[in-house]
Amino acid sequence: MSTGTESASSDSRPQTLTASETQDWRPPGGKPRSLNYLDSPEPSPRVASFAERDVFTVSVTGETQDEPPDTAGTRRPSLIIDHYLSATPTDGRPRTPLSPASSSSPSPLSPAPRYPGWLSAVVAPLKSFINDQVDPRDLYADLREIAEGESGSVYAARVLGAPGSPERQSSCFVAIKNVPILPSGSPKIDDLRRELTLMKGVSHVHILTMDELYVDLVEDSLWICMDLMERSLADIIAYADEGIVFHEKSIARVAGDVLHALDYLQTKGIAHRDLRSDNLLVNLEGVVKLADFSSAVQVSRENPTRTELAGVAYWQAPEIRSGSYNALKVDVWSLGATIWELAQAEPPFSDIADPREFGDELPALSQPEIYSRSFHDFLHLCSKPSSSRPDPHDLLSTPFIRNPSGRQAIAELLADCRAIEERMSRRQSADSTGTVSRS
Repeated sequence: MSTGTESASSDSRPQTLTASETQDWRPPGGKPRSLNYLDSPEPSPRVASFAERDVFTVSVTGETQDEPPDTAGTRRPSLIIDHYLSATPTDGRPRTPLSPASSSSPSPLSPAPRYPGWLSAVVAPLKSFINDQVDPRDLYADLREIAEGESGSVYAARVLGAPGSPERQSSCFVAIKNVPILPSGSPKIDDLRRELTLMKGVSHVHILTMDELYVDLVEDSLWICMDLMERSLADIIAYADEGIVFHEKSIARVAGDVLHALDYLQTKGIAHRDLRSDNLLVNLEGVVKLADFSSAVQVSRENPTRTELAGVAYWQAPEIRSGSYNALKVDVWSLGATIWELAQAEPPFSDIADPREFGDELPALSQPEIYSRSFHDFLHLCSKPSSSRPDPHDLLSTPFIRNPSGRQAIAELLADCRAIEERMSRRQSADSTGTVSRS
């Protein structure tokens, strides 16, 4: 794009990094980051990489491959927003999630006549979700690349004010995933269709959804529009050795946001099954949103049992590794593992190479005395056996969740991360020029 404009398994860190390399991992400064809006899964900063899951394979005949993700590949940090977006976006634009385009009013146009030749065949599986009534270049301007991946780049874009649409403010920014469409096939179209089908009708302040899907005829690509987020919790944890610390009340704020998302999803019978710090994104206002529903399933309360593996071992409920499990219970365990990670700045069990040796309870904290009784009680509840593990709704009323920090504390953590990156950038610049820079 022109800027003119699963089988689940343990993380592959032991196979790709030595112990010392793992502890010394740092995101490279100044490079565009990969965005885990659609690139999934992404490992935690102190965890090695997973395979690229954002590569679509679909032939123009409509045949698809449904392959489970593997766990090899190269770790790429997730989204970092440039300073030109430091102003807080307005809340004026519609926040409704993407739903089938046909739900509004029947359109005489469809991808078949709308898009020429092979392009129509490739996007056919997504035709009910594509908004083909407008040119996306008429809706968004000032595109600037903020992340890159194997299947395409992610851009921050300014929403253009549209006549008769006062809710679309020119000061509002969104994220646009640009996915090239190839005659031989295009990135995981069928997987994307399943995720869109699952998520239609899902709308919650703490859930990141794909708002719109367009086809750009100029460059033969999909434009996937989403809320613009600054970075993941994993990206924040990456700077632990630079002084970034999640204090208990800030952790409670994060946990509360996630529990509200999970409580809502349970009303829809949806289990995320891949909840971890990489899939929890934060915006400039300090609001946490659950992202990446590529492993999610919809079940009934009467029959919530699943048998397939899902998620990444460090955050994975132990019953998933044992066979059949209640899908509506596993996300609470994963939340507990993520809370443990925020406190320890590394995932639980990260010192154990074989997931078969992971315990059925979260490990002891290295400094348990600095945390309150309510914090320890919360972790204990999250790691209870599935049969007695509380639902998200029950956990919302626990003392730990009822005593959070304000959102400003999360926003300040983001500001601290940006300050660290600025210092790193200045040092790198000084090193490259041979000059001395005051940090």
